[in-house]
Amino acid sequence: MNLCILFGGKSYEHEISIVSAIALKKLLPEVKHFIFLDSNHNFYHIMAEQMQSKFFSSNAYQKAPKIYPKKNGFYVHTLFGEKPLNFPTILNLIHGGDGEDGIVASLLDFYGIPYIGPRNPACVLSYDKEFVKSFATSRGVKSLTHHVLYRNETLLSDLEFPVIIKPARLGSSLGISIAESQADLQYALDSAFEYDEKVVIEPFIDGIKEYNLAGFKGKDGMCFSFIEEPEKNKFLDFEKKYLDFSRTGNAKEAEISAELKQILQENFTKLYINAFEGALIRCDFFFKDNVCYLNEINPVPGSLANYLFKDFRAALETLLLALPKPNGIKVDYALLHQIQFAKGK
Repeated sequence: MNLCILFGGKSYEHEISIVSAIALKKLLPEVKHFIFLDSNHNFYHIMAEQMQSKFFSSNAYQKAPKIYPKKNGFYVHTLFGEKPLNFPTILNLIHGGDGEDGIVASLLDFYGIPYIGPRNPACVLSYDKEFVKSFATSRGVKSLTHHVLYRNETLLSDLEFPVIIKPARLGSSLGISIAESQADLQYALDSAFEYDEKVVIEPFIDGIKEYNLAGFKGKDGMCFSFIEEPEKNKFLDFEKKYLDFSRTGNAKEAEISAELKQILQENFTKLYINAFEGALIRCDFFFKDNVCYLNEINPVPGSLANYLFKDFRAALETLLLALPKPNGIKVDYALLHQIQFAKGK
């Protein structure tokens, strides 16, 4: 697999990104190069044998070669100047801030470094849960009704309980809780505001059907994973999502009708096309009363949703052949000369 995995980042999901990278290292042993972005925005070249949790928690990574991006790739300083590292295509595996908010995408695009991952416009649309709802509506995909509340705004008094409260710009189920009554609401809001200045409040529908679907666009059209109906208690919280490792390795295909499968894939395609090209994303949907609703878009899903693909390696190889090509813009200053000539200068 001709990939170099980029992970870490300055984010509440920093450690989850490390877990994802270690999981892919085990799944793709042929990947030999990893780039770690620490919380101070330093890049380090990490070798495959160093990809262990303790290597990062002990700060041993700081002894690894520090590297930096320039045009067409990453470089390292040597006694004789600088040396290009000639990494293969970068796989953006940074969750949350840096990786999903568009910062890393912009950096890689700026330097012309090829990568798998959402481009900046897709990040802007999918990083904020409020923006996601507007985007879904513009694409003809339904989402649940919601309220948006900023820190220090007046507490809402007209909510119909129960409700679920989510930080607007955070994934991995961090900061999410359910308020069964007005008495629960302030604590739930305080928990969410620990992570973000803005929260999204939605009706909580107990027992609603939830389905997860990952996919991407290859040269021959859309490619989908199988559809999973995740096991959950009231909602898929952080512990169920990341600490229950049995789920990660043993996701099961949902037993659903061909009609529902088609509906989910059609909604996924509406969201993906002309927005997420070059990325492998996961969309989480609700289904109630024969109506499909988007729950959220995961532009860089945990462990890149490998557990939803029957042949994950083949999926990545297919995506590698369909990455967007940057537009070649030639600047020859002809217009500048015409303007200056017209002004008589």
